[in-house]
Amino acid sequence: MDALGDLISKVTRYHPEADVALLRRAFEFGERHHEGQMRKSGEPYFTHPIAVSGIISELRLDSASLCAALLHDTVEDTTATIAEVQREFGEEVAFLVDGVTKLSKFNFTSKEDAQAENFRKMLLHMASDIRVLLVKLADRLDNMRTLQHMKPEAQERISRETLDIYAPLANRLGIAWLKSELEDLGFKHTNPEAYKLVSGKVAALVEARDGYIHRTQAMLSDRFAEAGFAAEVSGRVKHLYSIWRKMQASKSDFEQVWDVIAFRAVVESSADCYAVLGVVHGLFTPIPGRFKDYIALPKPNGYQSLHTTVIGSERERMEVQIRTRDMHRIAEQGIAAHWKYKERPKSVAGHAIDHKDAQRFHWLRQLMEWQQELKDPQEFLESVKVDLFQDEVYVFTPRGEIKVFPRKATPVDFAFAVHSNVGSKCSGARVNGQIVPLRYQLRSGDVVEILTDPNRHPNKDWLEFAATTRARSKIRSFLRNEQRESAQKLGRELTERALHGAGLSFAKVLKTNALARAVEDAKLNSVDELFIQIGYGRYAADAVAKSLAPPESKTPAELKQGPLEKVVRKVTGKDSSGILVDGETNIMVRYAKCCSPLPGDEIVGYISRGRGISVHRRSCTKGLDIDPDRRVTVSWDEGAKMARPVCLKVITANRPGILAEVGTTFQKCGVNIEEANCRAAEDDRALNLFTFSITDVGSLRSVMKALGKVKGVLSVDRT
Repeated sequence: MDALGDLISKVTRYHPEADVALLRRAFEFGERHHEGQMRKSGEPYFTHPIAVSGIISELRLDSASLCAALLHDTVEDTTATIAEVQREFGEEVAFLVDGVTKLSKFNFTSKEDAQAENFRKMLLHMASDIRVLLVKLADRLDNMRTLQHMKPEAQERISRETLDIYAPLANRLGIAWLKSELEDLGFKHTNPEAYKLVSGKVAALVEARDGYIHRTQAMLSDRFAEAGFAAEVSGRVKHLYSIWRKMQASKSDFEQVWDVIAFRAVVESSADCYAVLGVVHGLFTPIPGRFKDYIALPKPNGYQSLHTTVIGSERERMEVQIRTRDMHRIAEQGIAAHWKYKERPKSVAGHAIDHKDAQRFHWLRQLMEWQQELKDPQEFLESVKVDLFQDEVYVFTPRGEIKVFPRKATPVDFAFAVHSNVGSKCSGARVNGQIVPLRYQLRSGDVVEILTDPNRHPNKDWLEFAATTRARSKIRSFLRNEQRESAQKLGRELTERALHGAGLSFAKVLKTNALARAVEDAKLNSVDELFIQIGYGRYAADAVAKSLAPPESKTPAELKQGPLEKVVRKVTGKDSSGILVDGETNIMVRYAKCCSPLPGDEIVGYISRGRGISVHRRSCTKGLDIDPDRRVTVSWDEGAKMARPVCLKVITANRPGILAEVGTTFQKCGVNIEEANCRAAEDDRALNLFTFSITDVGSLRSVMKALGKVKGVLSVDRT
């Protein structure tokens, strides 16, 4: 059967009223516009939209979604326009296609900024119509399935983005199979050595334990039947990435990770779930603290099930999940399980699921609202990554109202969730009637009461433990306002001093509004903004004085130093090399100790009063706490040869000789260890910190890869 016929056959099986004529036209339109284009694999490009539409059909979506899947790259990669798509296929399909189309015609300062703004655009569209996100997830899944044809650096970048954003989004939508496949594919390309290790161990385990799985399934089925319950029992090994995360979290080898094997019982009703749980606990010994009731307290994505971990028949830990058939369908299909198959040729996008079901995904609109005040692309993307991780902690207000937070949330997060004013005046907290520090990590079931003081306000230390975007953005906003006020005061003082040196009266200048000329020269909007920029060091106070009282003779413009270089040289009196600031060399820089950037890292610079330009890695969370107004464009000077210090944290088995093997590996890589801090940790492990100098991030990755191959090395991380 041809591709179009196969697609129509799949769709009509679950959706007999599908608009087949519209699908046929979309298929022909996409095929025509992509004609002659090829993928990296050498296949015709249109095989990709066909594959994406196939994934959409697995999600059992409507005709508009299928058309958007077939057309999603036409506007971005061909001569087709959104206006043309709307004319041919209607407003609904055009809205979905536009939501998935990247902002490729705009210029961004970095790939990260482009990624952030593309995601912001998609967020706005998917808040109106969740199908935008579903098409994008299907697009990403097919790209991940064929990622082996890309260059290694592209594989790693795309896979990291998938693990950070798209897999958590699939999880938030409750689509378990999609989330698991995205995670495993991302894992495969971000850490191929670990992927090979875990996949090999799992394959061996399945082969060795296949009989055990079947015996346990049969035992559970027989016992449920004896108790009078019709239950479908299945057993499986958990997916690779989830196992790897357990290994990382517990710093354990594969053999030491418990409940790798999970069993599932699907029953008729919620009451049966609890009754079957009693049967399981009567048959096997439950492990205290390992029971979770997601039926009474569903996860934010609608997931419901009972989870318990028990000691199995062969003295092994195993997890048992118990749910109804409806719960199972929702657990696997998520939002797609709620879909209503009603064709609406003239309807406006945004009503593909009914209002009651849409309430399950209010987090999406809330996420969009919180991001509106985050203008900086990098801060926006960092906060989105935080918000997308699965909420785990359920706590209560003194009145019994339940609130859901991400794991590691603190009373500060709770305070800002209640109200911005409560967070801003937070002075302490009571949890379960006891005073706790603000760093206390909330646990499910906690009853939280916030104490306030009108004289208190947020401080920078809160950013070290605040977990939610709402809290972090409010804290940063307060701190930045304080910084701006300080910068404005400093800028005013510097301007007054410069005008005094030029023989001008600061009071008269303000009174006559003569500074308007300087504001215009600086391309700013107000005198206050001029003072702020002078205080930050972005603009020179001397330039203001010269604009008001220019000298008789002027140096030619092409011989003048830029204002940024002048103020930094004046403040520091030093030169440096290795970094270009706004394209200029010989400007004083210092490398942030919090992230120790190396040549080859993506970097960003911030003006620091009195100390030149502070250079951070783009991913550094400390850098995000600095006011974006102080940001300058920096890049590595390719002509400069330099070595920078870096520290690696290497966790190893605590056995004789391993330190010598690690040292030999450093030596083979041509690296001289400048400082080492080694100590024994718990569970027969050793924590080792090695400091050395290296010339670029590529060389560092080679060292880390070599260390990871040493037998007994459990993890290698840059600190």
